[in-house]
Amino acid sequence: MDNRRHLGEFLRTRRSQVRPADVGLAEYGDRRRVPGLRREELALLAGVSASYYARLEQGYSLNASPEVLDAIARALRLNDAERRHLRDLAAGTRARPAPRRSPPERMTAELEQLVEALGEAPVVVLGRHSDVLAWNRTGHALFAGHLDPAAPDHVRQRPNLARLVFLDPHTRELYADWPVKARAVVGTLRVAAGRYPDDAALSALVGELTVRSAEFTDMWAAHRVKAGGDATYAMRHPLVGAMTVTQQALQTEQGHTVVIATTVAGSPSRAAMALLAHSVAFAESTESARPLRTE
Repeated sequence: MDNRRHLGEFLRTRRSQVRPADVGLAEYGDRRRVPGLRREELALLAGVSASYYARLEQGYSLNASPEVLDAIARALRLNDAERRHLRDLAAGTRARPAPRRSPPERMTAELEQLVEALGEAPVVVLGRHSDVLAWNRTGHALFAGHLDPAAPDHVRQRPNLARLVFLDPHTRELYADWPVKARAVVGTLRVAAGRYPDDAALSALVGELTVRSAEFTDMWAAHRVKAGGDATYAMRHPLVGAMTVTQQALQTEQGHTVVIATTVAGSPSRAAMALLAHSVAFAESTESARPLRTE
């Protein structure tokens, strides 16, 4: 990916979202021609020259120091995830090899042990560009019961969370407030794009979604950033109905994300999740108990 362009777009987008009044500057009524801060105002707040900041936005200044980036981050009022993203983008503007296709991501033995240890809690393991590397039976039933449960085992057929959210009708219907989930997925992809600018598969995924989904294109242009953490969603599951689910994302050293779905103890959502787990276990036991067909 072109991190020079993405760095400039990120800075301009964030600069447009800071009101002068938020940082003690005069608004001058209707005479302000740009939303948010002017370049000169941002440079003044960050303690750098206006010409230097302009070059940074234009992708011409390739060696910004950590101190300068931190000053700009403070002036833009960035949160921790956005600060890390800014540093990743700035690092990615330096001379780099051509984008390359990484080898297929695989589950480690330790990750498999973790998924097994989590029992019936719904679990999905995602790769660095949102490919589903693994799920347990409850995770499959919760997030993608309409897909082949063995799909993650076949590298070329692995589902991709971003594709599912934007292109799959079942997944869109699963979330009562779909735009909230969609923005979170885009924010996670933004982090990955800054961290892995040479990843050809990630570039191809963003290009595909940009072509196939106008909603993705709009959300991608907003340069929102989301780095893991917890998020609570109202879900409408086709088997057990409405429930409120917290999706907790844990990051591994390999760049994988373990998503664990939880519900509040004693709530109707907990009862619905237990019913889903029971239904999956019953279906599995029934399937295994069927006699083998003989010709």
